[in-house]
Amino acid sequence: VPRSAQAKDHNAIFKDRCCFHRSNTGEVMAWAESVDTLLANKDGLAAFRTFLKSEFSEENVEFWLACEDFKKTKSSTKIASKAQKIYSDFIQADAPKEINIDFHTKTHISQNISEPTLSCFDDAQRSVYSLMAKDSFPRFLRSEAYKELVKKQQNGNQKRWLPFL
Repeated sequence: VPRSAQAKDHNAIFKDRCCFHRSNTGEVMAWAESVDTLLANKDGLAAFRTFLKSEFSEENVEFWLACEDFKKTKSSTKIASKAQKIYSDFIQADAPKEINIDFHTKTHISQNISEPTLSCFDDAQRSVYSLMAKDSFPRFLRSEAYKELVKKQQNGNQKRWLPFL
């Protein structure tokens, strides 16, 4: 068995049982690379959502996630119902999680929502993504919550497997 395969097996066996499990990546620090890296990581996404909740702007990431899910929809009946749900949750006036998008984009969606396509929210999603990337993401990286996660990871990486485990 190649040495790297043994190490992977060892990590897999002890990952959930060992209090000294050493993270094999600097994933918390990697989140700082880009908003894409953060959004693609389950733990990063959870941390970012918690941060946005603290700022009362979690509707942005929720809308972005809803759009990502929507674009993978195959059935035409589901396209219509999912589009309507996204519209009523995030776009229409007084929506419970109304996102802040420009009037032109909002009007365009409203006019086309009766016959939605998989790209009908693209402009709004781009706008929200840009807002997160330029505004929320840099604030997240400066937040105490993120700094605390980095510190925990660095402390965790200093620990090693104990040879008797």
